[in-house]
Amino acid sequence: MSAKDRAALILKLHKVCKKHFDLVSPPSDRLVLEHMLYACCLEDSTFEAADEAFARLQEEYFDWNEVRVTTVTELANVCKTLTNPEAGAARVKKALHGVFETYYQFDIDFLKKENLSKAITQFSRFKGVSDFVISYTAQNGLGGHSIPIDDSMLFLMTTLGVINEAEAKKRKIPGLERTIPKNKGVDFSSLVHQLAVAYYKSPFNKDVRSLILTIAPDASERFPKRGAAKRAAAKAAAEAKKAAEVKLAKAKAEAEAAKAKIQAEKDAAKAKAKAAREAAKKKEKAVKEAAKKKAAAQKKKKKSVKKVVKKKPKVVSKKKKTKKKSVVRRVTPKKKKSPTKRLSRKKPR
Repeated sequence: MSAKDRAALILKLHKVCKKHFDLVSPPSDRLVLEHMLYACCLEDSTFEAADEAFARLQEEYFDWNEVRVTTVTELANVCKTLTNPEAGAARVKKALHGVFETYYQFDIDFLKKENLSKAITQFSRFKGVSDFVISYTAQNGLGGHSIPIDDSMLFLMTTLGVINEAEAKKRKIPGLERTIPKNKGVDFSSLVHQLAVAYYKSPFNKDVRSLILTIAPDASERFPKRGAAKRAAAKAAAEAKKAAEVKLAKAKAEAEAAKAKIQAEKDAAKAKAKAAREAAKKKEKAVKEAAKKKAAAQKKKKKSVKKVVKKKPKVVSKKKKTKKKSVVRRVTPKKKKSPTKRLSRKKPR
């Protein structure tokens, strides 16, 4: 379908819904967190059912933290008016978890003053929070232009021919926010949601089908068949069973792998312990043998010390007496002094 034809069909849908449904606007004093939790209840459900479920959540619990710690089963009993109580209760619980774990409080009205895209990005990180909840909160709580799309809206748009099956799987409606301006976004969402939920809950209702045919006469070709619903349910059940079997087989294989890994680790530990014991035995044996050899060597040494070797006495040789040779000294005769020398030495008178 061309963009022009798609836009014309969306505008015609809005026009027809204006004639047959009353506008439901959210309270102006509702907080941002309350818009988010109300959207969790409203997804694929009527406004009346969402109002009742939301009111019971506020009445039966002391505060939102008590709702956060309550089980999904208990919350589903409180939200039993919804189309799918378990899914709605799970969305409420996960939304509260996401808000508390991100902001550590439940008052998130300060997001009105911040960048819209930043807040939407933060909401999209919450586990289990759907695109419908994020878009509804952005539109009604933060004043952005984002039209909420849930399964009922996709089912209606597919039947009208606005989108095909491939686009429905992507959960997108091309050109929707360009065709519907921001000042009419809340009205469009409220009116079309009522028709979408009515068709989603009762696809074989004659009044609903006739209203759809006034919008798109060729929609009769895309109406679900009664047998087709059963076949689709059977096919979905078979696919779910197959997926469960694959998941079970995968879990079994992982368990066996983990078991084999543990056994391998045990075997390796045993082998290591055995090798350590054998090494210790060999070391002990070597130490014993070394000690034995050392003891034998010491014993042998002691025996050799005990044997005394007799030494021969030394023969002392008598020294021969040698006559001392007489040394003849030469005597030099003294020189006589001359009389002149004697006279010279005398003192003069």
